[in-house]
Amino acid sequence: MNYSLSDVEARVLGALVEKEITTPEYYPLSLNALVNACNQKSNRDPVMTLDEDAVRSAIRALNDLNFTRFASTDSRVGKYEHRLNETFNFHRHEIAILCVLLLRGPQTPGELRTRTERMYAFEDLESVHSALNMLAKREPPLVKVLPRQPGTKESRYVHLLSPVSDVEPAAQQDSVRGERSSASHGSTDRLAAVEAELSQLRGEVAALQEQFAKFRKAFE
Repeated sequence: MNYSLSDVEARVLGALVEKEITTPEYYPLSLNALVNACNQKSNRDPVMTLDEDAVRSAIRALNDLNFTRFASTDSRVGKYEHRLNETFNFHRHEIAILCVLLLRGPQTPGELRTRTERMYAFEDLESVHSALNMLAKREPPLVKVLPRQPGTKESRYVHLLSPVSDVEPAAQQDSVRGERSSASHGSTDRLAAVEAELSQLRGEVAALQEQFAKFRKAFE
């Protein structure tokens, strides 16, 4: 099965996973708490400003995939929880990696090791690579490595619960800048040619005016 979570659905799912691990005393989450978790300014990339309707809609879509459900609690306020452990039978280090990828987009193993500390303490980069390999070898795969960008030392990994391009945003921006630069150079060249032609025409007009003046003087 190929998954195609929207950015909002990925954010909602990641927020539920994070809060279950880091603040279990407040989990499952009410709709209001889930909105606040999605809109956090820390540990989120990009920062979002979602309203209750957007989060509620995402929950419905995630429920259809059996990724989330309405939690059975004693509270009179409706609460929500994720079901990823039931769906994929994750190990703790796997779900920590996936959670951070859901919340912060493509990252290097070094970044993942640092950013998963609150959820799982990886001993070294080798253990991070091991968790990434486990996720990549699942059926279907849940992460993959992106092509290394020019000038970078480490490759980035991305989760596959959402559609992903092999070209990262930064590389896309570089490509756009390159196209704009080429277009700019082309425009500059064309402008220079027009200016040169205009200068030539002005010279020719000036020469004709001079010849006409001499011709007119000859008949005076």
